[in-house]
Amino acid sequence: MSSPPASPPKASAQILVVDDEPDLRTLYELTLLREGYRVEAAGSVAEATERLDAQRFDAVITDMRLPDGLGMEILQRLQQQQRPERCVVMTAYGSAENAVEALKAGAFDYLTKPVDLKQFRAVVASAVQEQGAASRVVQAAPGTAPKVTPANTQGNAALERLVGDSEPMRLVKARIVKVARGMAPVLVRGESGTGKELVARAVHACSQRGEGPFVAVNCGAIPENLLEAEFFGARKGSYTGSAQDRDGYFQAARGGTLFLDEIGDLPLAMQSKLLRAIQERSVRPIGSTQEDAVDVRIVSATHKDLQADVQAGRFRQDLFYRLNVIELMLPPLRERREDLPALCHALLTRIAHDAGLPVPSLSAQVLRVLSEHPLHGNVRELENLLHRAVALSEGSELQLDLDAGDSRPGALTALSPGPTRDSRPLDLPTPPSAPVAPLADTPGIPSDLQGYLDQKEREILVRALHETGFNRTAAANRLGLSLRQIRYRIDRLGIATPAGDDA
Repeated sequence: MSSPPASPPKASAQILVVDDEPDLRTLYELTLLREGYRVEAAGSVAEATERLDAQRFDAVITDMRLPDGLGMEILQRLQQQQRPERCVVMTAYGSAENAVEALKAGAFDYLTKPVDLKQFRAVVASAVQEQGAASRVVQAAPGTAPKVTPANTQGNAALERLVGDSEPMRLVKARIVKVARGMAPVLVRGESGTGKELVARAVHACSQRGEGPFVAVNCGAIPENLLEAEFFGARKGSYTGSAQDRDGYFQAARGGTLFLDEIGDLPLAMQSKLLRAIQERSVRPIGSTQEDAVDVRIVSATHKDLQADVQAGRFRQDLFYRLNVIELMLPPLRERREDLPALCHALLTRIAHDAGLPVPSLSAQVLRVLSEHPLHGNVRELENLLHRAVALSEGSELQLDLDAGDSRPGALTALSPGPTRDSRPLDLPTPPSAPVAPLADTPGIPSDLQGYLDQKEREILVRALHETGFNRTAAANRLGLSLRQIRYRIDRLGIATPAGDDA
């Protein structure tokens, strides 16, 4: 979805408008001429092809249905010839499938007829800006992933935070830069702990929206009765305690990117409202009679198999196809173990800096142990292991031991992700619990039942969190809880968890 330009339009940009209705074609021409563009017009696929053969343009705006074919043919021609023009497709109202098809085929953006002229001007300005800020592609050796770098330093910095130069990670980074050029919705998929939010931030930073806001929303952490107000905003007095107008996430992300993490956790009723907001590019705050136009790009993420959820009726099929226009699949850490040295160095540097400690040295033995560990929790589990190792190590060299039976001073004792029966008590900080004392005449029966139950529940939750690499979603699944339920219990019991451990 397009944004208003952050700077004036590219000087004397050349636009090709393709529409078979003379009145509409004239309206579009006049609108663009007033914006300072040079405009050529065509009424059919054949005429558009002639114009494209004769000269280059900065952007092409084409209707989907034309007398001698479809606007998709023009788009496909631009793609096949690897031409630089950004193509914006206009579709009839309600033709969501056509819009999605066009975005998948490489369209920069789409407009729904009848076209709103304000939105029309914004889309064209974005297309022209983006055409002038193409990414640089560095040719790689045959059989390897190309190195693609964004034109802005902010994008480069975001890509550098995705640590690793393995083949899978180079492919991911190249795809990030490629998809950042358009406005198509992106679905980031991958196991918990692989860094999906970092990828979403990189897509945002590499795009022309990088100077705009990036609003991250954890869809599983919002109580169901507050979802609509949080997403779409509310007007003063619309509900008890609403003392003033407040914006929702869509309004807060105007001109930028809205990142919907754990999109699979949204209830079906909210999925329907979200679909309408994405399709219509407008939201209605609670208590308002008018809709607010919103200008956001949607990037969503999930560790779930949404296609299976669609088949099971837990996720709307139309919303799935609207969000999954472009898919970015993150590899698990076990498929890129050659990145472990760089990852460990980056994580240890940050952990030591935050703790005000010198960065410990990483021995070949420690790297070998880590490389043989399953690391089911991916980068998040690796970070947790290194956190504990830094806290428990003595001397300048990192001491790491993944053998649960090793109790040497300074060694890290960590359980494997699978359940065990003979595991030792976990070395994790827990808040003091209420004293529990059995009755003198009835051994084993606590005098404070609630305190006793809280203590046992805390022990079980801490063990489940530890065994899943502090992945809350995996721990909740293991215990038969929902993500909301386990978050509530963690907060109620005051269980200390590493920062950024949400799945």
